[in-house]
Order: sequence, then structure tokens, then C-alpha cells
Amino acid sequence: MKDLLLVIDMQNDFIDGALGTKEAAAIVPNVIRRIEEFEGEVLYTRDTHFEDYLKTQEGRNLPVPHCIKGTHGWELRKELKALCEARRSPVLDKITFGASKLPEFLKERYPEGLASVELIGLCTDICVISNAMILKAFFSELPVSVTASCCAGVTPESHENALNAMKMCQITVR
Repeated sequence: MKDLLLVIDMQNDFIDGALGTKEAAAIVPNVIRRIEEFEGEVLYTRDTHFEDYLKTQEGRNLPVPHCIKGTHGWELRKELKALCEARRSPVLDKITFGASKLPEFLKERYPEGLASVELIGLCTDICVISNAMILKAFFSELPVSVTASCCAGVTPESHENALNAMKMCQITVR
């Protein structure tokens, strides 16, 4: 069984684009280092919206167009895209906070199961926590962890709140 590193939404719009923060930009070197040193397989997710974003529920609640498919903001950060291509890592586009197709994808790709999954990326308090909870719901005995120094939230406070919530759900926070 293999270990999996799940890199959540390390896209331009979340780093220094439409929804970027200084905290998100600050974790990029940590994320790069973690991917480079990880000995298992790496899977990336990519937040994916379309031109009708503002007409969606998310768009009405967060009226900031971001990660519109095909735009620069939708792309993985160039250094991460290069790592993704070098390792031939798959990229799973997702249209919701949590990748609804993630459990099916993992069951098909790893029929023998996984030894563990580690999550890193953006945003801790929205997409990282959503995907961690999906993993716990579908793979209750799978060890799931989050590396705090490789994540950033919408705010530092919401980042900490999400880490504490995940700890309560038996997700290891490193």
C-alpha cells in the first residue's frame, strides 16, 4: 500500500490572485519542499469554476470570480505545475469545496487501498478541511493527516480553527 500526498488547490488565484493572501504566498516554499521530499504518490486538486460562477450558490456567497477554467488564476502555481508534470501526478478538477469524485478516484486508482493520506494546500478552513472530512467519511480506518506549515486559511484565525476542528475528527495535525 502506498502513501499519498494530496495537494489542495495551490492555484494562482488562491496564492496571489483574486483571493490570495500573504499567508498563502508564504507557504509556497514549504509546499514545494514537502512535495520534493515526499516518497509516495502525489495527487493535486484544482478548484474549477466557469463563466457563470456569480450565478452559483458559492458565487452569491463569495462574489469574487476565481479559478475560472482556462484562466491564469485557475492554473497551478508555475513551480508546482512543474513538479506535477515532472512526477506525472494526476490533477483532479473539483467544482465544490470537497472533491466529490475523490473517493471513487482513489478506489479505482488504489484498489489495494492506501497506507495514509497527507493533505497540504489552500484554504485550510474551506477546501482542505472539506477534503479531509470526505476522506474520513469514506475511508474511516485510513490515517489522514494535515501538515499545518503547508496550509493557510482565509485568515490566520480561521486556519487555526480548522486545524482544531480536524483534530477533533481524528485527523492528525503536524
